[in-house]
Amino acid sequence: KAIEMFKDVNNPDRVLRGLLFNSCAQVRTAEALDVGKHVWFSMSEIERKNEYVTVGAFDMFVKCGDISNAERLFNRMTRIVITYGQMMKCYNDHRMPLKTLNLYDKMKKENIAVNSVIFVLVIDACAEYGLESRCRLIASQIPSSMLLEPELRTTLIHMWGKAARVKEAREIFISLNSPNAAAYTAMINAYGLNGMGYEAIQLYHQMPVEIRNEKTHVCVLNACSHSGLVNECRSIFATIPNKNQFIYTTMVDCLSRSFFFDEAKQLIEEFERHQSPDVTMYKAILSGARNRKDVSLAREITQRIKQLGHTVDDDFISASVLFGNTLASSGELEEASQLRLEMSQSGMKKKAGVSWTEVNGEIVEFRVKDRRHPRTDEIYDELDRIEKELTEHGHKFDASWITREMRSNETVASILNSHSERLALAYHFIQRPVPSRIQIVKNLRICGDCHGAIKLISRIRQCEIIIRDANRIHLFSDGKCSCNDHF
Repeated sequence: KAIEMFKDVNNPDRVLRGLLFNSCAQVRTAEALDVGKHVWFSMSEIERKNEYVTVGAFDMFVKCGDISNAERLFNRMTRIVITYGQMMKCYNDHRMPLKTLNLYDKMKKENIAVNSVIFVLVIDACAEYGLESRCRLIASQIPSSMLLEPELRTTLIHMWGKAARVKEAREIFISLNSPNAAAYTAMINAYGLNGMGYEAIQLYHQMPVEIRNEKTHVCVLNACSHSGLVNECRSIFATIPNKNQFIYTTMVDCLSRSFFFDEAKQLIEEFERHQSPDVTMYKAILSGARNRKDVSLAREITQRIKQLGHTVDDDFISASVLFGNTLASSGELEEASQLRLEMSQSGMKKKAGVSWTEVNGEIVEFRVKDRRHPRTDEIYDELDRIEKELTEHGHKFDASWITREMRSNETVASILNSHSERLALAYHFIQRPVPSRIQIVKNLRICGDCHGAIKLISRIRQCEIIIRDANRIHLFSDGKCSCNDHF
């Protein structure tokens, strides 16, 4: 209403403009942002220098997710702790943790005192990457007086869990006198991410029933799912009083990972008696069908996703990729090739794989087939050496994990070797030929060929390799993975 009323005002002053920006920030819709931007850019340069108006516009851009305009204002404003915090939160909300970490470094250079709110935001950014060395650096800079604050300690539990350092997460949790729901949930999630399903269940049962919430239920069910604890997952699911779509989806995922497809479909039918269909549940079954090479089920589920109206969005693209993988792994190569061709012709693009790692204090990003790094030639030479070692030790490169048409100058090995996590791995080996531990974070689920190859690399090179993908943490050591191939 305030936004509509503003349209009728002639020659609004700075107070009214500030109120409009505040209203747009609260509404947070594209339409509200358009109105606010129109007002902002129609103002003169002198009017835009007014601090009250600038602060209001900055808040609007931040809360509406207009990062480029928020950054422009941030760079010209008088920056204080609150301003830094707003910009960091915007970056974190939009999965841009490196920018948050860079802002933190800028704060220190400008000698701006860092409070606990800023540290929580910075710790959250560290958790997004989950790279141990950076996490340790930030944790070491937190004043001991701030470590007494429950929210900060809970955020640290979350960070250490995502960095595959369960010991550190547990030590902080134990130090809490009366853990709240957020702390319990963070610790349960830390166990789950690291394949410690039984520990997650034990802590869930120790948690007071009255403070359990939706996030807690999802985290413990997810922990069961990634540890293959189907019966335990069923038991917990049965005791949850109010089940929403996220809780149902996690249970369906658990059943599908262990190939209880009929039960998973029955659960979806039960959910859909009272709720609108959720495509994520069907994708969980489709992923299980891929792992079992069940073409018939994969075809059925893909068709169901189409019926739900998902034919152009990200859900349908990922479903099509899974279906194509299932066809290829089951020997239906011609149909798989045809599907990939149709996807290419329709303009559908799979989300690109991106991996991050830290070497010598620098966070480095690699994309699939990346050639941006100054040491690219050395990286690909190292990949050739790794390919030779893998072949000598019996690894068979699995073409079913290739999600596009091969070009005439490509081989199965060359395509799979260009996956982002393998580029990151090769970079570590050229920087430190005999590393004891390598840590990589990936935005997508690791493919089956990379999983098998990296298990073997950990044995050949006698190196512990930790990869956190979109689902969980994989600790590769001496030819084995902590997930027990349950991924």
